[in-house]
Amino acid sequence: MKPAHYVNGAFTVAGTPFPLCSPVDGQEIGTVPEASRETVDEAVNAARAAFQGAWGQTGTEERCAYLRRIADGIEARFEEFVAAEVADTGKPRELAATVDIPRAIGNFRAYADLAYGLSGRAYPTTVPAWSGSGQALSYTVRRPVGVVAIIAPWNLPLLLLTWKVAPALAAGNAVVAKPSEETPSTAALLAEVIDAVDLPPGAFNLVHGHGANAAGEHLTAHPGVDAIAFTGASATGSAIMRNAAAHVTPLSFELGGKNPALVFADADLERAVEGTLLSSFTHSGQICLCTERVYVQRPIFGAFVDALAERARQLDGYGPMISAEHRDKVLSYYRLAVEEGATVLAGGGVPVFGDARDGGYYVEPTVITGLPQTARTVREEIFGPICHVAPFDEEDEAIRLANDSPYGLAATVWTNDLSRAHRVAPRIDAGIVWVNCWNLRDLRTPFGGVKASGIGREGGEHSLDFFSEPVNVCVKI
Repeated sequence: MKPAHYVNGAFTVAGTPFPLCSPVDGQEIGTVPEASRETVDEAVNAARAAFQGAWGQTGTEERCAYLRRIADGIEARFEEFVAAEVADTGKPRELAATVDIPRAIGNFRAYADLAYGLSGRAYPTTVPAWSGSGQALSYTVRRPVGVVAIIAPWNLPLLLLTWKVAPALAAGNAVVAKPSEETPSTAALLAEVIDAVDLPPGAFNLVHGHGANAAGEHLTAHPGVDAIAFTGASATGSAIMRNAAAHVTPLSFELGGKNPALVFADADLERAVEGTLLSSFTHSGQICLCTERVYVQRPIFGAFVDALAERARQLDGYGPMISAEHRDKVLSYYRLAVEEGATVLAGGGVPVFGDARDGGYYVEPTVITGLPQTARTVREEIFGPICHVAPFDEEDEAIRLANDSPYGLAATVWTNDLSRAHRVAPRIDAGIVWVNCWNLRDLRTPFGGVKASGIGREGGEHSLDFFSEPVNVCVKI
């Protein structure tokens, strides 16, 4: 496996290669070329030429037709994409085949439909006497921003890459994308699909490499980039913001989270346990929306925590951490939790399989309790399969605990009281609040966080708003 850059309609493996390792067993499965500053320059210049040339001259209908052909191309190579996603991430095949790859296909089709059906606005205006009286018509048109840099993370590599690439292309921009250095393979396959549909050269470019002092930094600090869309860690977002500041480059960030779940005593206990199991341990907790803080009303606290711990101990078939470095980070938090006084009810260590997986980057799904709200384990994002469960008494206390965090991405509320659900959800500091469910997404709705969890919103027209500039045209009649 040797993913290639894709620049100006051509594939290249220029650059020093670095190893790509399987998180399942730690073995090298390929190499990836590190894009130099010169390669990044070529990609940005190719994007600029495409935007000012053939790609910039395409109409909405033609662009949307390209997006549909890209979706068809991914679908035709579905099993290749699934295999590449599983090889890079180690996630269960079922997850890649039912979520990651279908959503990538859906992203292109959804934005083809949305962009094609999007209408402008017009306002008849009475012209004042000082301007000659009569009538005027003011209307709004959208103009693409130009060359956009898109940087995707390793946890949902293709899903989150296409979540940005699709609306960026639909709006008429030229793209330079960089996947995570940990998970380059599905991005490389996407470039092959895009090449096969004959998108004008330079409209989509792909460069591989690391972040700091490497391809990622070269791209986000490049003066030829007109906007940056990034999903990843909050610390990386801060570094990108510093790079972008010199050119006042617009940013769209979806960053980290320390997401709370509130479980009220009137909730369906079994449903809340199963839902929290899903929200805490899907993809081994390596999803920005995963729950790491669980607050349970005291009358059902004991029953809930016992049931959740028992179900966590029964989990099997889960995937590894993405890398040895990330595994070690998560394990350091497992140790820190104990040092801070936590009671470990499930997990807390490294599983032993007795096969090749023992060379991989696995940690156990872990349930802990007994820590104060001030504990680092309760406040810092871990991004692994761990949740801390704590009791609360009153509704206002639950809301206060949920909001006592530097993050504000997502939350879940478990209750059978409809009035409580509508009362509590808007008071939580989060961009997304689910009631009696988790990760149920309509692609037309806004997605994003508050506080350290991000800037702006993605999804539906919100993405198209970021990737385009509204222009008001006023015509005197």
